[in-house]
Amino acid sequence: MLHPLTPDLSKLSLEELNTKYSDLVKRHSTAFRWGKADMVQQLVLLIQDYRAEIDRRAQKQLEELQAQLEKSGGSKKFNDIIDIQ
Repeated sequence: MLHPLTPDLSKLSLEELNTKYSDLVKRHSTAFRWGKADMVQQLVLLIQDYRAEIDRRAQKQLEELQAQLEKSGGSKKFNDIIDIQ
């Protein structure tokens, strides 16, 4: 976490996380238009924290799907389908 006031993002659902992320981006745009440089900097730190959590969850989900695919022997099936020479 980069911002000291970022709440524990692991407790939020993915939907809540995305909603708050979108809200922060809108606030960032507004603050930028108003010329509030200090606010923009703080919002950038919060946005980075939320984006990092969203990316972390996506990476975790991808790894879980890959593990399931390997357990089911699915990776062999894909190798049989795609023949690159």
